[in-house]
Amino acid sequence: MSAPGLHADVTVPGRLVARVDAAPGRVVAVIGPNGAGKSTLLGALAGTVAATGRVEVAGRDWSDLPVRERRLGVVFQDRSLLPHLRARDDVAFGLRARGVPRREADRRALAWLDRLGVGDLADRRPAQLSGGQAQRVAIARALAGEPELLLLDEPFAGLDVGVATGLRIELARHLAAYGGVALLVTHDALDALTLADEVLVLDEGRVVQTGSPRDVAAHPRTEHVARLVGLNVVREGDELRSFAPSAVTVSPRGTVGGTGHDAPATSARHRWAGRVAAVAPHGDAVRLLVATGSDGEPGPELIADVTPAAAVELGLQAGAEVWLSVKATAVQTDSMRP
Repeated sequence: MSAPGLHADVTVPGRLVARVDAAPGRVVAVIGPNGAGKSTLLGALAGTVAATGRVEVAGRDWSDLPVRERRLGVVFQDRSLLPHLRARDDVAFGLRARGVPRREADRRALAWLDRLGVGDLADRRPAQLSGGQAQRVAIARALAGEPELLLLDEPFAGLDVGVATGLRIELARHLAAYGGVALLVTHDALDALTLADEVLVLDEGRVVQTGSPRDVAAHPRTEHVARLVGLNVVREGDELRSFAPSAVTVSPRGTVGGTGHDAPATSARHRWAGRVAAVAPHGDAVRLLVATGSDGEPGPELIADVTPAAAVELGLQAGAEVWLSVKATAVQTDSMRP
């Protein structure tokens, strides 16, 4: 007998080769750069993208099941609400398609709209809803059918920060009580860290890392993940060296002998010459974006956090030439691929 949860091993020729295993009640964040195969993976699991291999959900083989027969809930980036339906009818639509009587489907729909805090908007159509309200309706629709697999494709995309924060908290509460498997595609590290139990990293159509959010953030194996969690990244061969912006020491570049390349007196092992490209507040610090490189050879773009007092004292403004240095003890080294 197949184990409950999600067990998938799928291939979309030229686009994706991926294996996903998740126990019931688990939330898996799927992250990776644009074009990595995230949406393709969701489509392969849903049955909307042709794939070879096997998909098992809740002990049942979904590989040859039509999409309409899969106990599936989907939340899209653009909400995809039906423009002519009221919110309650949209949420009830899937239930009625499965044979649930109209009165019962309406009751369940209203209950889910109430849970998501938009029960008073049940008679509104999509054009009468804000982005955040429409996404709450979309989440209610996805959960109302008690899906065995829940797919969330960038559910907070396009929402204001405050609206996204409130919706993230609300969704976390519902996911904690959800008994199926949820896959969450996101470009936001906060989503992975606060909503997910596990992280699956895709790059160029392949799974390159899996693990808990904490482990993946602490030991990123791709540049995308390192940047996603706010680290600087430098590639050296097959290794990825990462370090925090707070570990970077910034020194102004003077002019010795007219060269403008005098290195600071420091024991730091890692050092780059660069020019400040942007300056912005970042919490209690000032964050610098520095374009490094020398003699016409571009280097990595790095970020450094300094105190406001240091920024003023050192004249750290856009265009300023600086040295960046990091001690070896502050650098994490990981293999680029497993």
